[in-house]
Amino acid sequence: MASSLFLLLDDIASVLDDVSTMTQVAVKKTAGVLGDDLALNAKQVAGVNPARELAVVCAVARGSALNKAVLVPAALAVSWLAPWAVTPLLMAGGAYLCFEGAEKILHHLTHRRGHAPHPAGHAADAGSSHAADRPGSESERVSGAIRTDFILSAEIIVITLGVVATQPLVTQVGVLLAVSAAMTIGVYGLVAAIVKLDDLGAWLATRPASVAAAVGRAIVASAPWLMRALAVAGTLAMFLVGGGIIAHGIPVVHHAVADLAGPACGLAGPWPGILSLAAEGAVGLGVGLALAGVVEPVRRLVGAGSGA
Repeated sequence: MASSLFLLLDDIASVLDDVSTMTQVAVKKTAGVLGDDLALNAKQVAGVNPARELAVVCAVARGSALNKAVLVPAALAVSWLAPWAVTPLLMAGGAYLCFEGAEKILHHLTHRRGHAPHPAGHAADAGSSHAADRPGSESERVSGAIRTDFILSAEIIVITLGVVATQPLVTQVGVLLAVSAAMTIGVYGLVAAIVKLDDLGAWLATRPASVAAAVGRAIVASAPWLMRALAVAGTLAMFLVGGGIIAHGIPVVHHAVADLAGPACGLAGPWPGILSLAAEGAVGLGVGLALAGVVEPVRRLVGAGSGA
């Protein structure tokens, strides 16, 4: 009886060790998407009435938890019923990330080209800056953030499923649950900290101690730059993650990218890895621009047809 108990405990310890190891691998592979999730959700919450920021973050976090409750069983069902579909789903998700990244860049370029600064523009900005205070605006932000979370969560869950596809079912469930919990708590905990960073800086700036006041002013000054850096990092992560997924799903492209990190490139140190990463990013950028070149004209045609 005692030996059976010890065997059971040993099996449990072995499963937990496997879950811990595979979770670390999955988190490394999904780090880019997590960064993008963090950047996008921080941008969604930015502009909400400061008194409601934490309430909005909590509402989005609850929606994110519900997303995971749907996505984890769905991912396990796909793994069990149609394991061959994991790679195509990964590539489809990667292509969507690349397309979304390309859309961001194209929108930024066209926005800068088509909007010169003038007083009317400032008036429009002032009107839009009060959008967060209008009835329904907060619920719209929450709904939009939850939709964004669903897309990125699906990508993370599918990437995680690809990592644990060959593992026993118990390990798959454990890793998916661990990654889902870490993603929800980690991302929205950081989002809450980011959106309240300027409040912390403003509070420190009023402290009598000169050092605290100086730190507070530095935080207030750097908060907008942090948001911009997160947006840039999130867009870059879309191309790196999406391009990496697509490159690994196409053998010819995968071998070509892998050669950059091999001895054939004739470089040493970190350069082969950097070149390989840059090549995956280039693949992602190319796929994203190609998809945008197809989707945007179709959207214009559909919009023109519906307008008529």
